[in-house]
Amino acid sequence: MRLFNLFQQNLAIDLGTANTLIIENGVVVIDEPSIVAIDRKSQETIAVGLRAMQMHEKTHENIQTIRPLKDGVIADFRAAEHMIKGMIEMIGTRKSFLTHLKMVICIPSGITEVEKRAVFESAARVDSKETYLIYEPMAAALGIGLDVEEPIGNMIIDIGGGTTEIAVIALSGIVCDQSIRTAGDEFTETIVNHMRRTHNILIGERTAEQIKFAVGSALPELDNPPADYAVNGRDLLNGIPRQITVNYKEIAAALDESIIAIEEAVIRALETTPPELASDIYSTGLYLTGGGALLRGLDKRLSAKTQLPVHVAEDPLTAVVRGTSKALADTRRYKSILVPSSSVS
Repeated sequence: MRLFNLFQQNLAIDLGTANTLIIENGVVVIDEPSIVAIDRKSQETIAVGLRAMQMHEKTHENIQTIRPLKDGVIADFRAAEHMIKGMIEMIGTRKSFLTHLKMVICIPSGITEVEKRAVFESAARVDSKETYLIYEPMAAALGIGLDVEEPIGNMIIDIGGGTTEIAVIALSGIVCDQSIRTAGDEFTETIVNHMRRTHNILIGERTAEQIKFAVGSALPELDNPPADYAVNGRDLLNGIPRQITVNYKEIAAALDESIIAIEEAVIRALETTPPELASDIYSTGLYLTGGGALLRGLDKRLSAKTQLPVHVAEDPLTAVVRGTSKALADTRRYKSILVPSSSVS
């Protein structure tokens, strides 16, 4: 067994629209933006992850930056292959071509069979010998320490970059779920559009992300409000760079429609929940994970809407990958919640 372990590499991968996280041996070894920079002429990979993000929206015509995932699924197969391969190489522990690479990759619950096949094919291209998929809400539940095998209903709300996954979980299965494409990326796009309409200033995706982190809010009134944030952009009237200042109340108003879409999806999921499981959820409350869980005031807003307690995961950004790692560590025990490659024709 020890000899076999020398030639085995096990990776738990949260292949997210915004960020990719990889756990090996229980440790997060990769936490990088899901982006790759490619030379247009040679089609060779120049950079992946953070280095590629630093180039994003700053490149000349010979370099292209690509985000291979859209709405939680692979939109560009070739770029995804480059990105996954580059990130595995960043780990730097691949022993030899004899190494047995085993992966568990998390996917949105609303994914199609074609999209599942795309994930398996990308894994095969980086020489994975054994690949399983796990649905994001199930991985998130495992990651925050819930016992998914028990006959107790738990509702998970996982707000990632491309999708918001809402699922009621019991007995190692997803009883009912909602998957909507309103999540972190839409928040970012909304901020870009708001700055253009309200201030006649053009900003890029990276600047909008920084605004979201600095003053993003789901509520117009916060107990501990963040300081106002200075934004640099290009004036749409004269083309000259200029600076404005925004506050959290303004961003809360801009994000209101997106938050309403998430609230409505949560209500729809609750409406389709069997009564006995609904009784459990009344006692256990809702569990909020993913990067979107860090949006100021979101837990309070959802609690006010549903009249239920809302618990924010201790480390919402890594909840999914930690759950994926748990499933990877004991694939026999969690066989019923994993999707093997043989199940996708």
